[in-house]
Amino acid sequence: MNKLQTLSAPIGRVLLSLIFIVSGFSKIGGYAATQGYMEAMGVPGFMLPLVILLELFGGIAILIGFQARLVALLFVGFNIVSAILFHNFLADASEMNNFMKNIAMAGGFLLIFAHGAGAYSIDNRNTTKMSS
Repeated sequence: MNKLQTLSAPIGRVLLSLIFIVSGFSKIGGYAATQGYMEAMGVPGFMLPLVILLELFGGIAILIGFQARLVALLFVGFNIVSAILFHNFLADASEMNNFMKNIAMAGGFLLIFAHGAGAYSIDNRNTTKMSS
């Protein structure tokens, strides 16, 4: 494996995880508004703590490559369900964009599920080797 291939996994994990870590903190800061939005979309507000936990701790787990396959599978489901529940107004270009963003992220997480966390991860801490 060359250096570029070795570095692509941790960079990919950073890029995929950041949106969830930031979003989790944002939901804490705007808890009541987020809960109200969820309820307006037909999702029980009592689920918000679970969403925050998944976004924060799941995002961090992906970032550091801890239990990445399991967490990635959770994020596949989360992204598909979120796309369907919150961004299904496909006649609206902005919602279509958000829908497709969630579907694309699910695809990225499927790759992590299929191939693992990759280099520089807790899951692979004993196998990471940099080669030329």
